[in-house]
Amino acid sequence: MSAHLLVRHAGRVLTNGLASKAEGPIVEGPVAVLIRDGRVETVVPEAELGSGLGDLPELDAAGRAVIPGFVDAHTHLVFAGERSAEFAARLEGRPYEAGGIMSTVEATRQATLAELVDGVVERANKCLRTGTTTIEVKSGYGLDTEAEVRCLQAVKEAASRVAAELVPTFLGAHLDLGDGYIDHLIHEMLPTCAPLASGCDAFCDEGALSVESSRRVLEAGLAHGLTPRLHAEELAHTGGAQLAAEIGCASADHLIHADATDARALAAAGVVAVLLPATSFCLRSAYADARMLLDEGCNIALATDCNPGTSYTTSMPFVIAVACSQYGLSVDEALRAATQGGAAALRRTDIGSLTPGSRGDLVVLNTDQWVDLAYRPGADLIGEVVCGGEVAQPGGPATLGRAGG
Repeated sequence: MSAHLLVRHAGRVLTNGLASKAEGPIVEGPVAVLIRDGRVETVVPEAELGSGLGDLPELDAAGRAVIPGFVDAHTHLVFAGERSAEFAARLEGRPYEAGGIMSTVEATRQATLAELVDGVVERANKCLRTGTTTIEVKSGYGLDTEAEVRCLQAVKEAASRVAAELVPTFLGAHLDLGDGYIDHLIHEMLPTCAPLASGCDAFCDEGALSVESSRRVLEAGLAHGLTPRLHAEELAHTGGAQLAAEIGCASADHLIHADATDARALAAAGVVAVLLPATSFCLRSAYADARMLLDEGCNIALATDCNPGTSYTTSMPFVIAVACSQYGLSVDEALRAATQGGAAALRRTDIGSLTPGSRGDLVVLNTDQWVDLAYRPGADLIGEVVCGGEVAQPGGPATLGRAGG
C-alpha cells in the first residue's frame, strides 16, 4: 500500500481515538487528515498542518464531515438467486413452501465460480458506495465441500476486483443437515475450506445447530487457526451467548434473546456483540436490547447481515438509522458501533478509526454533521470514499488536486 492523500478543510473529523493535537475522538474544523503510504499520519487543525508536505494528491472536503470507513462485520455476500417472492408472501402472512434457505443453497450450488464472483463484486461495490471499506463475508450457502470451497474462492477472487477489503469466514455450519453432517463438516469440509478463510462461524439456534454441535465446529475451527464467531440467540434463548463467552469468540451476533447474564459473560470474555437491526426490520421481529448490552459492559458493533432471505441491504447508513430509532442509540454510539465496533468484532486495530498508523479508510459525507445519518434516512449522504489513501468512490462537491509546499 503506497497511496498518499491530504484531505483538507474538513468541517469536523471523527477519529475514534486521541488523534494528534486533539483532546478527544472528535476534531473540530477546519481539519486536515494526512495519509502517507496508505496509513493515517496525522489528523490536525488545518492551521497546524505545517509546510514541507511535498506533492501530495489533495482532496478538498469543503467543510463537510469526515468519518472512518464503515466496517461491516457480518454479511453473507456470496450467494446466487433471490427470494423476493418469499419476502412478499411473508408480508402478506402467506406460507411460502418453495422458499427458505435451501432455495438459496440450491441456486448457489448450481452457480459457476464466475457467477458467484460477479455477484460478490456487485454487492461489495454497493457496500462501498454507501461508505463501507471493510466487509466480512461468510460462506454458508453451499453446505457441501465443493460448493463451500467455490464460495470461498469467489470471495478471494472478488477481493482483487474491489477497493473494499473482504474478510472471508467459513459458515459451513449454517444448518445441521443430519446424517452425520457435522462429522463430515469437521473432518472433510473444514480442513478443505480452512486455507481460504480467516474465521469460522456456526448458527447456534433453534432449528439450526445445538450448543454442543456448535462447540465442536468452533473448536475444530480453532485447531485450523480460524477465528471463532457465532450466530447466537436470534430465534430463541438456547445458550449460544454463553458458548461464545466460553469459547472466547471474537463476536456473538444477533443476540435478540440474550439476557443480562449473557451480556455480562460476553463482556467478561471480551466478545463483541454484533447487532443486526436491518434483519429485525425486514422480518418485523423483535430487536436486540442494545442498551442492556451496553449497560452490562459489552462492546457492540452494527452490521448489515446482507443476505437474500432476511436482510437484503448493503447500506450501513440505513443500519445506523434503524439502530438509532429502534435501539435508542445516540448517533455517536451508533457510528462508533459501525466503525470501531466492527473493527473490534474482526479483532482489528488498524481499521475503524482515523488515528496515526490506522489504515487510510475514510468517508467524506455530503453534510457537515454526521447526525444526518439518522436524521435524514435514505438521503444521499455519502460523498467520497477513500480506501487506503485512494479515492475509491468519487462524489459530492469536493475536488481532487495537488498539495504543494
